[in-house]
Amino acid sequence: MKNKVTIGLSFLVLILLATACNTKKAESVAVVVDKEQIKKEIQAIEDKFSLIYTHRNADSLTYYADDAVSYFVGQEPLVGKAAIHQFIADELKDFPEGVKIINETLEVYVFEDGRNVGEIGAYRRVDSTGKILQSGHFFSFFAKRDGKYVCTRDMATALPTVE
Repeated sequence: MKNKVTIGLSFLVLILLATACNTKKAESVAVVVDKEQIKKEIQAIEDKFSLIYTHRNADSLTYYADDAVSYFVGQEPLVGKAAIHQFIADELKDFPEGVKIINETLEVYVFEDGRNVGEIGAYRRVDSTGKILQSGHFFSFFAKRDGKYVCTRDMATALPTVE
């Protein structure tokens, strides 16, 4: 009986040692996010958005997600890509010739391995001589969908115009 208990205990110790030595801890794989590259990518999206106004072509707007909500200066929230596009198309009808919008990405905050990005930016409306007609700041939130970033939420504020 003593031999059976000793053999049983020895076998149990061997199993415990084998499982303790062979368990591999789950390795967490750190995803490296290149924040500067993402900032460049977001700035390129902002540059393309600015060109919509320069060329007065709302049809080429790819900035917004289908479920986006936009808070333009002095406007009620616009819900959905179609409503935002219509607002911009209407705004472009009266947008002065020679006026440009310049958007500048100041900071990006990258979340969830680069799938979501918060942007803080500044904008200027300038005439053909470079005179600033309006300026302000904005927040935009981007989600990566189908391999590209689209804006899901944005909000802008205007600074007082200086004459």
